[in-house]
Amino acid sequence: MAQRQLVRPFLTTFRCMSGGEYGSGSGKGGGSGGSIRDAGGAFGKMEAAREEEYFHKLKQAQLKELRGQIAREIEHHESQQKNHAEVIARHKKRIEELASEEQNLKK
Repeated sequence: MAQRQLVRPFLTTFRCMSGGEYGSGSGKGGGSGGSIRDAGGAFGKMEAAREEEYFHKLKQAQLKELRGQIAREIEHHESQQKNHAEVIARHKKRIEELASEEQNLKK
């Protein structure tokens, strides 16, 4: 009899625990108020699926925006690289011109 009284509280604890599945409710004791997801059942599972879908779509949109932003930055830096290469070539040409003028003055 004493053993049966010790085992009974553990059995009720395991029976009352939530299944761990999204939307299955926050326990068989009632839930946390009036939320559909916390109440469990088919509507809770449907709401959980919609929430997961929303966050999945949000993440996909954020990744798409990030890819676009990085692509724009790459274009900008490639443009700057091209402009800098042109400026470097122009400065090297000017240095050569100055060197040739200096040679002409020494003669």
